[in-house]
Amino acid sequence: QVQLVESGGGLVQAGGSLRLSCAASGIIFSNADMGWYRQAPGKQRELVASITSSGRTTYADSAKGRFTISRENAKNTVHLQMNSLKPEDTAVYYCTADFRGLGNYWGKGTLVTVSS
Repeated sequence: QVQLVESGGGLVQAGGSLRLSCAASGIIFSNADMGWYRQAPGKQRELVASITSSGRTTYADSAKGRFTISRENAKNTVHLQMNSLKPEDTAVYYCTADFRGLGNYWGKGTLVTVSS
Protein backbone atom coordinates (compact mmCIF):
# COMPACT_ATOMS: atom_id res chain seq x y z
CA GLN A 1 0.00 0.00 0.00
CA VAL A 2 1.42 3.34 -1.09
CA GLN A 3 1.53 6.08 1.50
CA LEU A 4 2.86 9.60 1.31
CA VAL A 5 2.68 11.38 4.64
CA GLU A 6 3.44 15.07 4.84
CA SER A 7 4.55 16.85 7.98
CA GLY A 8 5.99 20.18 9.04
CA GLY A 9 3.14 22.51 8.22
CA GLY A 10 1.87 25.08 10.65
CA LEU A 11 1.47 28.76 11.39
CA VAL A 12 4.37 31.11 10.79
CA GLN A 13 4.79 34.85 10.52
CA ALA A 14 5.70 36.47 7.24
CA GLY A 15 9.44 36.29 6.70
CA GLY A 16 9.72 33.07 8.62
CA SER A 17 10.67 29.58 7.55
CA LEU A 18 9.19 26.12 7.54
CA ARG A 19 10.53 22.76 6.44
CA LEU A 20 8.04 20.32 5.04
CA SER A 21 8.81 16.63 4.88
CA CYS A 22 7.14 13.77 3.09
CA ALA A 23 7.76 10.19 4.11
CA ALA A 24 6.99 7.60 1.46
CA SER A 25 6.26 3.93 1.84
CA GLY A 26 5.09 1.19 -0.46
CA ILE A 27 7.05 2.51 -3.44
CA ILE A 28 10.57 2.25 -4.80
CA PHE A 29 11.33 5.78 -3.71
CA SER A 30 14.59 6.14 -5.60
CA ASN A 31 12.74 5.56 -8.89
CA ALA A 32 10.14 8.24 -8.26
CA ASP A 33 10.06 11.84 -9.38
CA MET A 34 8.88 13.72 -6.30
CA GLY A 35 7.02 16.97 -6.15
CA TRP A 36 5.31 19.48 -3.93
CA TYR A 37 2.06 21.08 -5.01
CA ARG A 38 -0.06 23.56 -3.15
CA GLN A 39 -3.64 24.72 -3.23
CA ALA A 40 -4.72 27.99 -1.72
CA PRO A 41 -8.36 28.70 -0.85
CA GLY A 42 -10.32 29.43 -4.00
CA LYS A 43 -7.37 28.73 -6.28
CA GLN A 44 -6.23 25.90 -8.47
CA ARG A 45 -3.63 23.46 -7.33
CA GLU A 46 -0.19 24.43 -8.58
CA LEU A 47 3.24 22.84 -8.74
CA VAL A 48 5.69 24.44 -6.32
CA ALA A 49 8.81 22.34 -6.84
CA SER A 50 9.88 18.98 -8.14
CA ILE A 51 12.92 16.75 -8.06
CA THR A 52 13.51 13.90 -10.44
CA SER A 53 14.84 10.49 -9.51
CA SER A 54 18.23 11.71 -10.73
CA GLY A 55 18.08 14.84 -8.60
CA ARG A 56 17.19 17.49 -11.15
CA THR A 57 15.06 20.22 -9.62
CA THR A 58 12.49 22.64 -10.97
CA TYR A 59 10.66 25.47 -9.23
CA ALA A 60 7.66 27.64 -9.81
CA ASP A 61 8.61 31.26 -10.35
CA SER A 62 6.98 32.10 -7.03
CA ALA A 63 9.29 29.64 -5.25
CA LYS A 64 12.60 30.41 -6.91
CA GLY A 65 15.18 31.80 -4.54
CA ARG A 66 13.06 31.07 -1.46
CA PHE A 67 12.23 27.35 -1.53
CA THR A 68 14.53 24.36 -1.84
CA ILE A 69 13.44 20.82 -2.58
CA SER A 70 15.68 17.92 -1.62
CA ARG A 71 15.43 14.18 -1.22
CA GLU A 72 16.95 11.55 1.00
CA ASN A 73 16.62 8.25 -0.81
CA ALA A 74 17.99 6.31 2.14
CA LYS A 75 15.10 7.59 4.24
CA ASN A 76 12.43 7.58 1.51
CA THR A 77 11.84 11.23 2.28
CA VAL A 78 11.55 14.45 0.33
CA HIS A 79 11.78 17.88 1.90
CA LEU A 80 10.72 21.38 1.01
CA GLN A 81 12.63 24.11 2.81
CA MET A 82 10.62 27.31 2.64
CA ASN A 83 12.24 30.60 3.59
CA SER A 84 11.08 34.21 3.47
CA LEU A 85 7.50 33.05 3.60
CA LYS A 86 4.76 35.40 2.45
CA PRO A 87 1.04 35.43 3.23
CA GLU A 88 0.39 34.35 -0.34
CA ASP A 89 2.24 31.11 0.40
CA THR A 90 -0.68 30.10 2.61
CA ALA A 91 -2.05 26.85 1.22
CA VAL A 92 -2.36 23.14 1.71
CA TYR A 93 0.87 21.58 0.49
CA TYR A 94 0.76 18.15 -1.11
CA CYS A 95 3.55 15.68 -1.75
CA THR A 96 3.48 13.66 -4.94
CA ALA A 97 5.34 10.68 -6.33
CA ASP A 98 5.34 10.09 -10.05
CA PHE A 99 6.62 7.16 -12.03
CA ARG A 100 6.32 8.71 -15.49
CA GLY A 101 3.13 7.08 -16.68
CA LEU A 102 3.46 4.04 -14.48
CA GLY A 103 1.70 5.55 -11.49
CA ASN A 104 1.12 8.79 -9.65
CA TYR A 105 0.45 9.15 -5.96
CA TRP A 106 -0.55 11.99 -3.65
CA GLY A 107 -0.38 12.62 0.06
CA LYS A 108 -3.25 14.10 2.04
CA GLY A 109 -1.56 17.44 2.48
CA THR A 110 -0.29 19.66 5.24
CA LEU A 111 -1.55 23.16 5.92
CA VAL A 112 0.82 26.11 5.86
CA THR A 113 -0.51 29.41 7.15
CA VAL A 114 1.59 32.55 6.88
CA SER A 115 0.36 35.51 8.88
CA SER A 116 1.11 39.09 7.92
